[in-house]
Amino acid sequence: MHKLIAILPLVLLGLVTQVCAAAAPAERTLVLVRHGNYLPDPKADERLGPHLSPLGSAQARLVAARLAGMPGGFDQLYVSPIQRARDTAAIIGESFPGRHFDVVDDLAECTPHSWRTDITKGENPADMAACKKQLDRAFARFFVPASGQAETDLLVCHGNVIRYLVTRALGVDPNAWLRMSIGHASITKILVKADGSIQVISVGDVGHIPPNLLSGTSADSRERKLDIPALQ
Repeated sequence: MHKLIAILPLVLLGLVTQVCAAAAPAERTLVLVRHGNYLPDPKADERLGPHLSPLGSAQARLVAARLAGMPGGFDQLYVSPIQRARDTAAIIGESFPGRHFDVVDDLAECTPHSWRTDITKGENPADMAACKKQLDRAFARFFVPASGQAETDLLVCHGNVIRYLVTRALGVDPNAWLRMSIGHASITKILVKADGSIQVISVGDVGHIPPNLLSGTSADSRERKLDIPALQ
């Protein structure tokens, strides 16, 4: 009995040490992917928007191959509820069999306030304020250290969402988000360190997409198509 009493504090100390180690902050890597190209569709659900175009599907398959080749894989998979993001995630998911994407409403596309009032002048001020609150919630949820061990998460979402989150990660005025332009199916990589500090690794990386399949940036506004033309 005396031996048991003597050992008990050591056992408890070991358990406390293990619990503390498990809960210790760790690095979190966020990989944000913009959806592929899409075209307006008057028949699409107003809430969800249109599906990917043939070009968008090809872009999604290219980014899927790039993601599948990344070492370490992904711990969590998240996607916006909007259809073009869901389509992109479905194609990416084929490279990760057995995995499931969690739908996160706060990753949905929206338009926050910007310095570029010439572009946002047609937006409802209340909608832009609601968008800011939505994206700030997303930032507070995802841009925090992991717990216990390093984690890498994949978020498939939208251009406005990614650009706004990058400004928050950089600690600059979020109204500057329109000063960035990122392509369809591009990759943005951000590291949240264990101490909570944030480092932007890359923004809008499209190295996996051939030049003739690029779309979605202000630097390359040429029309791209992959649908089959009529036979002459």
